[in-house]
Order: sequence, then C-alpha cells, then structure tokens
Amino acid sequence: MPDPTSAAAHLFGERIRDERLRLGLSQDEVAHLAGMNVSNYGKIERGIGNPVLHTIVRLAVVLGVDPAVLVTGLGADHLPPVLEAFTAADYVAERRARLSS
Repeated sequence: MPDPTSAAAHLFGERIRDERLRLGLSQDEVAHLAGMNVSNYGKIERGIGNPVLHTIVRLAVVLGVDPAVLVTGLGADHLPPVLEAFTAADYVAERRARLSS
C-alpha cells in the first residue's frame, strides 16, 4: 500500500483543499457533507491520509467535481519507490517464457 505521505497523497490533498476553498467551505462543512470525521478529512487534505475509492468519489460529489479532476496526472512516479515493480504485461511475458522453456 502506498505510503500516505507520498507525493500522490500531497497532490490529492492540495486539490481537495483548492476545491474546498473555491467553494468557500470549511473543513468541517466538507467533512459533514461527505459523512466523514473532520479529523480524517483534515489528514487527507494535509496529504497524510490515504483515502479509499469510495471516499475519493464522495468528496468529489460534495465538491461538485468529477473524481478524475482530483486524480488526473497522478502516476507511479508520485508513489513511494518499491523494490521491484512489474506490470501485468511483464508478468505475462515472463510466465510465457517460463512455460515455453
């Protein structure tokens, strides 16, 4: 699981905060509208929380934006490094190579 202090978490939190401020809402108001504890919402906004998909969608709905707005451009380079990372294509190719040997 990604480290909640990743660049992805920070960028997501900044985007949430920017949308909240654009609407002139407080953290408490957004948390209440999203059915969340304000403490948990604050962690997400500060980039130290790692929200699940349902929370991301719920926040997008409350803020009146498409969830894609909040995650566009986030990729593997925004996540903490892993020792070994394979794509599904890498895995399939390796499996085929081993089966044909």
